Amino acid sequence: MPSGKASILVVDDDIYLLRMMQRILQMGGYRVLAASDGESAINTFAEASPDLVLLDIMMPGMDGHTVCRRLREFSAVPIIMVTARDSEEEKVRGLDGGADDYVVKPFSAGELAARVRANLRRIWGEKKTAPAFQSGMLTVDFAARRVTMAGTEIRLTATEYRILSCLARNAGMILTPAEILNKVWGSEYSGENHILQVNIARLRKRIGDETENPKYILTKPGMGYLLVKDKT
Repeated sequence: MPSGKASILVVDDDIYLLRMMQRILQMGGYRVLAASDGESAINTFAEASPDLVLLDIMMPGMDGHTVCRRLREFSAVPIIMVTARDSEEEKVRGLDGGADDYVVKPFSAGELAARVRANLRRIWGEKKTAPAFQSGMLTVDFAARRVTMAGTEIRLTATEYRILSCLARNAGMILTPAEILNKVWGSEYSGENHILQVNIARLRKRIGDETENPKYILTKPGMGYLLVKDKT
């Protein structure tokens, strides 16, 4: 995936940080769009349809969480939240709101570039040759990157689709959190189990899987996750 083919929207009210992120990404060969507030971010996104969004959380007026929820109303593009708060609660809140990932200030140019590459890999690196997977009313069409439940299409974020695709390609097998993190996010996300837990919970809600008694995505305590094969 040539980085030059990707466009990235960077949103931050700190002009110094905004320009710094622009320079880092431009040096990586990306086409960079910029916005310094929430309303501008939504308008720019609607006009330019970028491949990925870097979104600051703490902005006056419309904050990053609100922007993320607004974007999720019509797009599944990867969103990386940029936060100054290195707390579990803040990270989980961002992920619960629809974000795919986060990066904590201050960050290095290398870390920012790695997070961007990992998220773009998820949407452009998926193999599409496998036959469609079906379990009961759940169908995953790998070629079309389309998920349906009882014939109704379910819109997933890029990360949610990658998780479900990973589980579907290994249906009936228990995958450890480490295996899923490596396959979906990459080796640089080793140990970040809370990202996986939040996304699994969100994915279950999308497909209507019961939290207390799931029928499709099962949790095997102390081992990992399993997608039920040939559910009838």
